[in-house]
Amino acid sequence: MLTIGQLAAYAGVTIRTVRHYHQVGLLPEPERDVSGYRTYGADEVVRLIRIRTLAEAGVPLAKVQELLAADAPTFTEATEVIDRDLRAKIRELQEHRRRIAQLASGDSLAVPDEVADYLDRVRAIGTPEAMIEAERDAWILIAARYPDQIAAFMDEKVRQLEDPRVVRFYQLISRIITGDEDHGQVVQEMADLLVELFEEAAANGQLEQQALNMDDSAFVQLLDSMAEAHPMVVELQELLAERGWTGWTKIERA
Repeated sequence: MLTIGQLAAYAGVTIRTVRHYHQVGLLPEPERDVSGYRTYGADEVVRLIRIRTLAEAGVPLAKVQELLAADAPTFTEATEVIDRDLRAKIRELQEHRRRIAQLASGDSLAVPDEVADYLDRVRAIGTPEAMIEAERDAWILIAARYPDQIAAFMDEKVRQLEDPRVVRFYQLISRIITGDEDHGQVVQEMADLLVELFEEAAANGQLEQQALNMDDSAFVQLLDSMAEAHPMVVELQELLAERGWTGWTKIERA
């Protein structure tokens, strides 16, 4: 007869594991002998090895008891169900790994892949990280509010980056942030560029489409409040108002 330590050694587990299996009812706890010790026989060794094998295969302990008592057809069916669950969990873990890998830059945190790709494009034209971070935070809110439209929004934003005037606008923002140029002159040029783009968008119907896409006035105000935290935006809005345009997230003629 074996002590608990010998049983554990034969089965390749720890004494603590044996005691845990006793507690959860997987391994019956034998009566004590006349000396007050619990002793185990060959049946317990075999059962413990079977428990260990199932557990190492990924079978939840809650299912082990069922499998130990199952006949061949039931055992096969049960293991197939467990296998499907494990494969689903593997896919879930792989997706977690993919998302974790994307978080290296920080842009993918809480934003769709399309937004992260767009931010990379904005970064590639020399936009300062402070501006990238501000855009990222805004797109986190937009993606949460309009998840079904985010792909279309990003297609439009990527298309806009093909316009040299939009690239120029981002470059001017960089000058404002770094303080390399005369502030007043740069902001004036930014306002002129925006008015030119707004006039063109109004002529081809893009502003009307924007109004349909961004139909939540409270949400528009929320985004505007984020942008208006920067003094440059407030200054630009004043210049745009002088030129007949209002809004920031949702552009409209004054």
